[in-house]
Amino acid sequence: MKRNGFCIWLTGLSGAGKTTISKKLIEYLKEDRFIEAMDGDEIRKGLSRDLGFSKADRNEHNRRVIFCTKLLVRNGVIVNVALISPYRETRAYAKEEIPNMIEVFVKAPLETCIERDPKGLYEKALAGEIKQFTGIDDPYEEPLEPDLIVETHKETVEESVQKILDKAKELGYL
Repeated sequence: MKRNGFCIWLTGLSGAGKTTISKKLIEYLKEDRFIEAMDGDEIRKGLSRDLGFSKADRNEHNRRVIFCTKLLVRNGVIVNVALISPYRETRAYAKEEIPNMIEVFVKAPLETCIERDPKGLYEKALAGEIKQFTGIDDPYEEPLEPDLIVETHKETVEESVQKILDKAKELGYL
């Protein structure tokens, strides 16, 4: 029996916890389903290596991820997208294109993300070494009506993951 695929689209600032949550979701879901992670940093190493960080390039990067995700979902795969995806318009397009999508706002205050700074990117952006960095000199448009908000500065990774799994069950995806 073929099962329907679905997408968990994790959006938020760099350092908010998107990749961490995605990895933990894979641990929970890999037992009995095909699952794929579409991590923004990893996609930039391959499919989007020709793109920079202008608004046009960010939108093209997102469009490529949306296209690939749509193909996977329609073939029964669960896709975790961990992508800053800073613009509301682009996320709305993703919801139009991808069937069975759960938009999850991975929320953490900018100060918390700067403190975490797992890749040292905020330090470089604040020093002027990185331009067009989301949250510093490029905007992040918070979702107005996400399907779910997880607040990684207030809850554990496991609590965030459980909320996402509960939402997927509520929607009939699991």
